[in-house]
Amino acid sequence: MSSRPAAGGGRWVPVAPQRLTRWIAGFSERHGPVTELVQPYGVLLRAEDGAAAELHAPPGATSTGDVDGFVAEANRPRRIGLLLARKGAVAVGVADGTELVASKVDRAYVQGRTAAGGWSQQRFARRRDNQAKAALGEAAELAVRILLPEAGRLAALVTGGDRRAVDGVLADRRLAPLAPLRADRLLDVPEPRHAVLVEAIAAARAVQILVREPAGE
Repeated sequence: MSSRPAAGGGRWVPVAPQRLTRWIAGFSERHGPVTELVQPYGVLLRAEDGAAAELHAPPGATSTGDVDGFVAEANRPRRIGLLLARKGAVAVGVADGTELVASKVDRAYVQGRTAAGGWSQQRFARRRDNQAKAALGEAAELAVRILLPEAGRLAALVTGGDRRAVDGVLADRRLAPLAPLRADRLLDVPEPRHAVLVEAIAAARAVQILVREPAGE
């Protein structure tokens, strides 16, 4: 997991829970003693030189009163649902801590776009729309089978891939109990496969840290 620029300045740095204590110590070593401020999203660290780090709690984690509590909560095993979807492909799973305990992956054929025009173009578009709807229906069935029975035990539902595809799957009325569990985080993943689903567990559990360097740097 690599850092990425943040809107408004700074960069987002994903940190695995088990590395969090070391990362915080390194931040203090680089920037000087820090002040801890509890925030709705987690904890804000302000350093003497003006640097700041916003530690955003991972999906399903509860709020805590200090950094030590935040670290402990981030490391606590949580049961989370995973729904990864892109055009015609879906991966659904349940993770208990770092282990994938249930999963299903499916791939349906959906034709790509064409530059042809006229009547053939319209017929092609209708066929493609029908294929896409069928793929969403099959993806929703997987979510009903894998995720719905777990709804009462999940700390969060983390999604990834294409937001429109994910929204299309979750539009199924049977999946309404999952809506309150859906995390804001959308994982950036390639075409969903079993290996991608396994890797998504670490991304879902990571602490997202917004780092802003001192002015002038």
